[in-house]
Amino acid sequence: MRQPVQGPAAAPAWRRVCGADQVREERPCGGAVNGRDVVVVQSPEGLRAYDGRCPHEGTLLSEGEIEGNELICRAHGWRFNRATGARVGGAGGLQGLPCRVHDGSVEVDVGAPPAALPVQAPTRTLADLPGPTRWPLLGNAGALNNEHAHLVFEAWARRYGPLYRFHLGPRPVVVVSDARLNETILRARPGSFRRLSVAARAIEEVGAAGVFSAEGESWRRQRRLAMEALGNHHLRSFYPTLKRVTGRLLQRWERAAEAGEERAIEDDLMRFTVDVTTSLAFGTDMNTLENDEVIQRHLALVFPAVSKRIFAPFPYWRYVRLPADRRLDRALVEIKRTLDGLIAKARSHLEQLPEEDRRPANMLEAMLLAREEDGSRYSDDVISGNVMTMLLAGEDTTAHSVGWLVHELCERPDIQARLREELDRSLGREATPLDVETANHLPYLDAVNQEVMRLRPVAPLQGFETNEEVVLDGLVLPANTQLMVLSRLPCLQEANFAQPETFQPERWLRDASARPAQGAHVASVAVPFGSGPRLCPGRSLALLEIRVLVATLFKNFEIERVGEPGAVTEAFAFTLFPRNLRVRLSRRNSTNSVPSRPAA
Repeated sequence: MRQPVQGPAAAPAWRRVCGADQVREERPCGGAVNGRDVVVVQSPEGLRAYDGRCPHEGTLLSEGEIEGNELICRAHGWRFNRATGARVGGAGGLQGLPCRVHDGSVEVDVGAPPAALPVQAPTRTLADLPGPTRWPLLGNAGALNNEHAHLVFEAWARRYGPLYRFHLGPRPVVVVSDARLNETILRARPGSFRRLSVAARAIEEVGAAGVFSAEGESWRRQRRLAMEALGNHHLRSFYPTLKRVTGRLLQRWERAAEAGEERAIEDDLMRFTVDVTTSLAFGTDMNTLENDEVIQRHLALVFPAVSKRIFAPFPYWRYVRLPADRRLDRALVEIKRTLDGLIAKARSHLEQLPEEDRRPANMLEAMLLAREEDGSRYSDDVISGNVMTMLLAGEDTTAHSVGWLVHELCERPDIQARLREELDRSLGREATPLDVETANHLPYLDAVNQEVMRLRPVAPLQGFETNEEVVLDGLVLPANTQLMVLSRLPCLQEANFAQPETFQPERWLRDASARPAQGAHVASVAVPFGSGPRLCPGRSLALLEIRVLVATLFKNFEIERVGEPGAVTEAFAFTLFPRNLRVRLSRRNSTNSVPSRPAA
């Protein structure tokens, strides 16, 4: 048989990924080439380049870690052989890419740019979507009570389905509450979707324009700094500081237990998270747990203001300053004064060092020393915005998650008993986890936390916008279409979780019988830290803090709710938090529980 004539092979289209000096034995490197994420590693057999997204949830492998001959995804621990790209212990390996070193740069040939979304035939437009009837001028803004907006969106989804539309003033907004479509949107960032522009603008107006609101190459550069600061290797060396801050909180709780005081426990938790964040990211111990002049009073006004402005039908505050806006202005002045002090202190420290000794010890110092592509330093606005972002994100999310856990467990003595059994066994006579390894090996505590985050996610909705025309499940979304993604509703559906309304930590244990429904991938349904390339960079720190907080609280104290369970309500102000949660602590009567030693 005559063989078909083969044309000449296409010449490689080499494109720069990174500098050759950026690829080190101990960590991966990467970047975006022609719209495709690439990870580069040094293997025993030489330089290797692979598709840069983990096949599990699409997170960036350039943010991963190296252990032996394995590249580890930081999101959920998937491991890949550095030399071959094969997944260790399972299917789903990495696609290799031709690579070379040329003129001091690592170059790859990625071929044709990949499609960010599956190709679909358009079958309907925004006008075909169901949704609530809108009012002239206001649209549906009048129905969105700011503290309960998430409940309104969930109620509409139950009525109109997993894809519907509402209006903020004249603007149509598409709401998505299907697990598969949610995951599609999260994975298609930052190519096809970006942060909701009205949200990004509101964040910029309060001085928090950092990695959270950044897009494109600016986001990639800022994120690299954030991920490096929050890497697991840094968390290990930081743990003694975390333990010292935990000791202060323990003493605070012991004094409250001794006095029989009622506690608004979220205040304690937010002080703790601010102290941890400022110590890790900025190298400054603010010690708000022992200092009454706390920054929280000012920070507490920021997220509610951002949330209110996102759902406003028009930006009135740019023309008229109401009393609430003036209170926010005063708070922002005080916050900026504090942040400027942190930045000035770090800059002064670096300037006193010889040039060759200026190595960053934290994220703030890294940003002060880092340079943009053109060789210039980051602007003070970018640095200040990221400091503000770290404070806000580090404070609210972790504190609210633990607050919800306390609320849920106050009604479940059986779960408390099993949790304390694990803590007594793992911690022995220690009041807090002795080290990172102890904290990270509390499977039942993790299961309880996962179940809390499923039912009470701190981010029950997220806002996005299309960068280009997108076809989503047959729906044509023109460029600049605004979307709201509801993350909790799929977790409350029988198709995804058996008995979804019940609190069952066992469903998250590997040997549990009460598993999620067949065909529903747990991680793709419950995504409290997001998914895809923009997975929350603080995930590892947040989980470590939650483990240490919960272990310390339930190992050492009995917790009694003050008031009826129904008095605790969900309130949404950019994040979801428990309103009216008050408790009374008492020392736990346990042979394994001992009084704390004074914090160093």
